[in-house]
Amino acid sequence: MPITIPWTVLYAKHDELMKLVLNPDLDQSIRQKAQKELSHLSFLLKKHREMEELSSSIVQIKEQIDASIDPEMKELFSEEKINLEQKYATSEGELERFVVAPDENDDRSVFLEIRAGTGGQEAALFASDLLKMYTGYALRKHWKLKVESENTTDLGGLREVILHIQGKGVFGYLRNESGVHRVQRVPSTETSGRVHTSTATVAVLPEAEDVDISINPADLRIDVFRSSGAGGQHVNTTDSAVRITHIPTGLVVSCQDERSQHKNKAKALKILQSRLLAAQMEMHEAQMSKQRKGQVGTGMRSEKVRTYNYPQNRVTDHQVNITLSKLDMVMQGDLDDIIEPLRARNYEERKELFLERFQN
Repeated sequence: MPITIPWTVLYAKHDELMKLVLNPDLDQSIRQKAQKELSHLSFLLKKHREMEELSSSIVQIKEQIDASIDPEMKELFSEEKINLEQKYATSEGELERFVVAPDENDDRSVFLEIRAGTGGQEAALFASDLLKMYTGYALRKHWKLKVESENTTDLGGLREVILHIQGKGVFGYLRNESGVHRVQRVPSTETSGRVHTSTATVAVLPEAEDVDISINPADLRIDVFRSSGAGGQHVNTTDSAVRITHIPTGLVVSCQDERSQHKNKAKALKILQSRLLAAQMEMHEAQMSKQRKGQVGTGMRSEKVRTYNYPQNRVTDHQVNITLSKLDMVMQGDLDDIIEPLRARNYEERKELFLERFQN
């Protein structure tokens, strides 16, 4: 196998966790975490025992092949050897695949925020293009998508938009989209044909549950104001829009798309919870980055993640150094050739962290 697993240490850790979860006085949150790790280790150790038994059987069948003088028996033993080796390879592959427990956040739905960056109207138009790209990708994955909030420009661009994307494993697929996205193209307003560079930022927030983030109502400042934009006479005459400020962090969330002030408040609180959860995760990743020498590509939002070059129909992801000459297809939502290498990189990083925990 391409990795070396310290089995003796894992068996010892398994026994330690067994004793821990049997403690009736153990805190419930600690128990849940320990049970998850115990379940993961139990699976790995089961696969290890299966592989040891298969390996022993393969050695025995080889000895029988060498000792047999009957051609028919030798052929039967050889077929059995091939069968055992195939089973061993299957178990080995499963072990390699599941040596790292899945990130529990990967299964979450997300709030995906897109904001125009530098570049004025062209940046806003690019933000609109990114919205179409992610919408296309979500449809390919059969996820449920809803625009929770948007702020448009006169030319059809987007100053900002917040999407709620629901489905199994959404965060696991989209977590590396957070950061600065850069576009190189000739703007529709450019008369000289000169290529401009503009940017938009993307933030992918795992949807928080109430148990994840507890918000003290005293830490919130809630303002109501009159909605603006599309929506007819109602939004122009009713103070239905809501702005919530989380005083300790300074985070601000505004929602005005619903006609009901109550619904806008509930939606804003949900987005605020998710932003606070994402901030906690970023802080944890930053701490891990300092501890792990040479770690790069943390997916922090300040990093440039991708460049979209329209004149050459080329897209480059800077996190995994992949360049594809099919920008037209990518902008329609064909993102798998970028997303899958990113997911593979995430797995390798988690695998290294997992094994480092058990090194002497």
